[in-house]
Amino acid sequence: MSGYPRVLTRLLRLLDRVSGTSGAVAAWLIVPLIAASCYEVFSRYVLAEPTFWAFEVGYMVMGTHFLIGLAYTLRENEHVRVDILYARLSRKARALVDAFTYVVLLLPLAGWLSFGFWEKVLKAYASQERSGMSAFNPVIWPFRLVMCAAFVLLALQAVAQLIRCYLALTERAPADEER
Repeated sequence: MSGYPRVLTRLLRLLDRVSGTSGAVAAWLIVPLIAASCYEVFSRYVLAEPTFWAFEVGYMVMGTHFLIGLAYTLRENEHVRVDILYARLSRKARALVDAFTYVVLLLPLAGWLSFGFWEKVLKAYASQERSGMSAFNPVIWPFRLVMCAAFVLLALQAVAQLIRCYLALTERAPADEER
């Protein structure tokens, strides 16, 4: 039984590392977003030749930035929370509320969205579906793959948060401080 918390702690560190890496990728996506936006502004107003791709690159990169950042935000405990009562609860009570929320709401929703987007990825890939939003008209399956991956990452981080809840409920080492 003594090795069990050690395995959970290692799994927690691995899952946190995955979310941390995805958060770093999401953060660096700001660079191409800014570059594309600046080029579009320059091209439109200085050269009087607007691009036909900047809009779609912008929404796809911004959407990727937001979606991939979901797991990292959960890891950092930065999602919006109504904590009128939550902040007054004990550590164990907060762990119970969090565990309930992850098991009943977040994990089923993330699983459902992951599978749903995976089906959309396969259909879009098979049909070579295109966005249809501009003259650029790129294939849409890579962006849908990002959506699927984002919710898989969110589900994995929810598992990490459940491990934190377990460690809090069993009064093991403070898991929040082990990142």
